[in-house]
Amino acid sequence: MNITEKILSKKVDHEVTPGEIIEIPVDLAMSHDGTSPPAIKTFEKIADKVWDSSKIAIIFDHNVPANTIGSAEFQKVCREFIKTQNITKNFIHGEGICHQVVPEMGLAEPGKVIVGADSHTCTYGAFGAFSTGMGATDLAMVWATGKSWFMVPEAIKMEIEGEFNPYIAPKDLILNIIGEVGIAGATYKTAEFCGPTIENMGVEGRATMCNMAIEMGAKNGIMEPNREVIDYICKRTGKSESELDIMKSDSDSDYEKEMHFDITDMEPQIACPNDVDNVKGISKVEGTAVDQCLIGSCTNGRLSDLKDAAEILKDKEIDDDTRLLILPASREIYRQAMHEGYIDTFIDAGAIICNPGCGPCLGGHMGVLSEGEVCISTTNRNFKGRMGDPASSVYLSNSKVVAASAITGVITNPKDL
Repeated sequence: MNITEKILSKKVDHEVTPGEIIEIPVDLAMSHDGTSPPAIKTFEKIADKVWDSSKIAIIFDHNVPANTIGSAEFQKVCREFIKTQNITKNFIHGEGICHQVVPEMGLAEPGKVIVGADSHTCTYGAFGAFSTGMGATDLAMVWATGKSWFMVPEAIKMEIEGEFNPYIAPKDLILNIIGEVGIAGATYKTAEFCGPTIENMGVEGRATMCNMAIEMGAKNGIMEPNREVIDYICKRTGKSESELDIMKSDSDSDYEKEMHFDITDMEPQIACPNDVDNVKGISKVEGTAVDQCLIGSCTNGRLSDLKDAAEILKDKEIDDDTRLLILPASREIYRQAMHEGYIDTFIDAGAIICNPGCGPCLGGHMGVLSEGEVCISTTNRNFKGRMGDPASSVYLSNSKVVAASAITGVITNPKDL
């Protein structure tokens, strides 16, 4: 069996097969300030008390601090629910984006089943968990019962080899894969990432890749934990390696499909408007004028992304006709970036530093686009109207490309600076 099948089999105490419908217990149920209120509304119709308040996490990140009366009311509803239900795993004071905060707080572990009322909950597959997003109504049922049903997904094995050159990052790899597979090519499948490149990849890059598994329709993205991931989890949870439920795919596992990718000689990849699978090498789009450059989100707002951008921006200034926004993915990352001097570099270059949160990624606040504006961003989606006006455009790339483009005012390959 593959890693996903092993996790699900252990939960139901028998060997599962793809296509089988199962009901399994949930180890963690997560929601944020945007999805908690509708889940609360449904929950209150079916139950009075949650099944286990210690297995629920609520995080404020989508509109923090509240930027409209509506978002303020949503957060008020959440606060009242947190108090009523005694939800101790609440991170509602600017700790950061849910998909960064959950692993930082030691809530993501190998072998766990994690669900969240957010499509990018698949991020936690980077830590060897079966992790997937669901709607608010489904989450309300989890709150009430501690269980959810799933159809056991078929799996696609994606084996990657090659070494990253100085101008590409895991973001380029996952964009390249999405471009190959298509926006719906892995619908309700497991995207299992493996191979030498993945084995040598750090925690942050792994999170970036699993985060975007949903952008090809996958039910979950997952990787076998490597040494760096295991050390990270032990540090965050306070557990020893022997206490972790680490699972690995058997060598003779069956897959619906096996795909191979080689990143040798890859140039930076750009997802062009208005679909994430509209991926082109940067040589096809360089020179495109940009109004806004954004580095942040649950996909690429981590310390390594800020480091890469700071190295490009050191002793340089952004173009007069371009604005650069920096949103660290968490408070911890923000603090680390300050200690490393990255924030000073960004400010000296003329960037706007925003508090940790989702903000402009979903067209919420702190960087919404107007009609006709173009943004190059490290976020995960570039759908029509995603970041503001329907007549605006969003290109997706790694943070090095965003930083280089902020300097020149046009989409730029960092190797050309």
